[in-house]
Amino acid sequence: MDPVGHHGTVSTQTLPEVDTQDTTGDDTPKMFHYVRKDKIAESAVTGSMVVALCGEVFPVTRSPKPGSPVCPECQKIFNNLPPGGDD
Repeated sequence: MDPVGHHGTVSTQTLPEVDTQDTTGDDTPKMFHYVRKDKIAESAVTGSMVVALCGEVFPVTRSPKPGSPVCPECQKIFNNLPPGGDD
């Protein structure tokens, strides 16, 4: 899945993945965001920032588990994207 920055555009060439943001005081994410699949590993290794579909910018620090809460804004945007490839 491809992210959308505040001024970006959406590309549908990558399959969506969910990743983290919005941490609580105990470093547990309150919710996870959709970000570009190809940026997840890079951010996890280098600490570089990723941009979620909703526009949140953050470094990847956690991986979601099944049933983890997803950002409602990211989910809404993702649900309205046309089908894309898994590049």
